[in-house]
Amino acid sequence: MNKTVAFVSLAAGLALTALVLGLPHVAPPHPATPVPPPRPSTATNGSLTMTSRLSHPYITPGSADLFVTVDITGVEVPGSKRTPVNLAVVIDRSGSMSGYKLQQAKQAARHLVGLLGPEDRLAIVHYGSDVKSLPSLPATPANRERMLQYIEGIWDDGGTNIGAGLHTGRSHVAALRGDYTVNRLILLSDGQATEGITDDASLTEVVKGIRAEGITVSAIGVGTDFNEDLMQGFAEYGAGAYGFLEDAGQLASLFQKDLQQASTSVARDVALTFQLPEGVMLGEVLGYRAHQEGRTVRVPLPDFSSGQVERVVARLTVVGTKAGSAVDVTGLKLAYADLMKGTGVESAASLSAMVTERREEVLARQDKDATVYATRAMSAKNLKMAAQALRDGRKEEAKGYVLQNQVLFEQAGAVASPAAVAADLEEQKAVLQEYEQASDDESVGAAVKRTKSKAMKSFGKLGSTY
Repeated sequence: MNKTVAFVSLAAGLALTALVLGLPHVAPPHPATPVPPPRPSTATNGSLTMTSRLSHPYITPGSADLFVTVDITGVEVPGSKRTPVNLAVVIDRSGSMSGYKLQQAKQAARHLVGLLGPEDRLAIVHYGSDVKSLPSLPATPANRERMLQYIEGIWDDGGTNIGAGLHTGRSHVAALRGDYTVNRLILLSDGQATEGITDDASLTEVVKGIRAEGITVSAIGVGTDFNEDLMQGFAEYGAGAYGFLEDAGQLASLFQKDLQQASTSVARDVALTFQLPEGVMLGEVLGYRAHQEGRTVRVPLPDFSSGQVERVVARLTVVGTKAGSAVDVTGLKLAYADLMKGTGVESAASLSAMVTERREEVLARQDKDATVYATRAMSAKNLKMAAQALRDGRKEEAKGYVLQNQVLFEQAGAVASPAAVAADLEEQKAVLQEYEQASDDESVGAAVKRTKSKAMKSFGKLGSTY
């Protein structure tokens, strides 16, 4: 690593450490009095529960950086009958899918057919340069046989016209969406768009349009050649899930997982809103699209299935505080369409911090869980930069970002406990080892995609990343 890169990496690492851990650490003049752990705020009015907490429930006067972490959890519905689905599976059968990958894709599609019942509908779409499809049919025994025969006749051919495949899948699902509460499109691709609509922005607009019609889009990438940023964007804007598979042999399990998620949906059109009081400024919402108007920040979230958990971490700056007072940090609102109740639901909460001159009290009352969550989210930023550096051939710089993460987790372990971050440190070591061994285009491509998937989970996209 050259001196410039080393200096920038060190400076960035120290800045991240200060933000997450509230440095500088000042030794207390006497042993800190034991204090009870911070209590998170929990709110629920329906099928989603919102649990929020501050990394620093106590802050010092003046200006203070802290993190808000919000966990959203779908209600568990054990033993319930799954919701019927209106589904389209859209399969890339371009030339690059020939052989093993297409065989496994067909096997996964056959497995999916076997999981459906007469109350479900399925359309099968496959695309190369052109698009062919079996229109949506109820999955009766006779129609399942017809679907299996159709899948058998899929052969590799042509380029990669993702846009046309999406449009066709949309039309089949949209025609019947009024009869179903769950409407979903699963896209499978191993490459980048080479025909039809080929630019990322236009393809993303296609997915936005599909979502605007009430259809969820999940995106599964296979191999090392597909555009993972585009496919992750499809899942994000489509309010669905993203999956990366190096081995197409795992496709059947991912198709089954996505069907399970779709058919146990409890909430859709989910959005988390931060209301910032005067004197509080948004630094960033880590890993999510956020729209700010005035003092309101809106974060769209995926559809939620039973038991699904997603986490949002935001960095805020609180200014102009005085010792001895409580300061409002943010108001929170979670709004969604509750599929269990059949109506719109809102839950609300507010978070505030106490201002103290005693820095030892700030440190003693630091929320251990929120600190770990914030560290993971900040580490995800580094992982994304590491992946891009590796892709661009800057391996030493990429390794430097991962080494920063090791420092961050070691510091977080000093606040929470070494055990709380042990798995995180092992993950960073595994990434570093993988980067060391990445020596050709295929191994580099696989490392980049694995790193970006890991980053999504570290940001808090826990249930929507396969």
